[in-house]
Amino acid sequence: MLLCGPSGSGKSLLAARSGLPVLRLDDFYKEGDDPTLPQVAGSSDVDWDHPLSWDADTAVAAIVELCRRGRTKVPVYDISLSARTGEETVDVGRSPLFIAEGVFAAEIVGRCQELGVLADALCLSRGPVRTFRRRFLRDLKEGRKSVPFLLRRGWRLMRAERSIVARQTSLGAHACDKDEALGRLAAAAAGRCVKARTAA
Repeated sequence: MLLCGPSGSGKSLLAARSGLPVLRLDDFYKEGDDPTLPQVAGSSDVDWDHPLSWDADTAVAAIVELCRRGRTKVPVYDISLSARTGEETVDVGRSPLFIAEGVFAAEIVGRCQELGVLADALCLSRGPVRTFRRRFLRDLKEGRKSVPFLLRRGWRLMRAERSIVARQTSLGAHACDKDEALGRLAAAAAGRCVKARTAA
């Protein structure tokens, strides 16, 4: 189950509330010294909201290994340091379903479908203003980046939120609120078909 949505939309909280095993796709960000990192146009800021700031190939490999073997090793990423600080093992046990959640989850919907490992893909959306507030307070509390950076990023993302959701839905994710998302998660966990998508 892929769970995407704008940064601050509540993906991590929803995943935790579901009770299902969770793979944090944000741990597959590239490190801050990676020369392939994209920059915000007209700025020296790294564009951490661009898909090229993320290692999609390694994320897909981890998803496939979890589906086939039930466990995999993944990086531990510190957003405040823009660096991988270690490695851990994710084990889904006997669960028939797990959630892979992150801002770039929609980017791999097609690949997961082709590989036969996709149960459903959801895009959590709560509205630009509410998401801005949640995102800023969370990032400030966790000390993710400097306050000026968070404000610049937050303003940019708030203005772009509708286009972000539109892109993620065009890639195959279903836009919904948290209640509908929980319902679809429960249906998938119970083995019931959700629209046109089926689990491997």
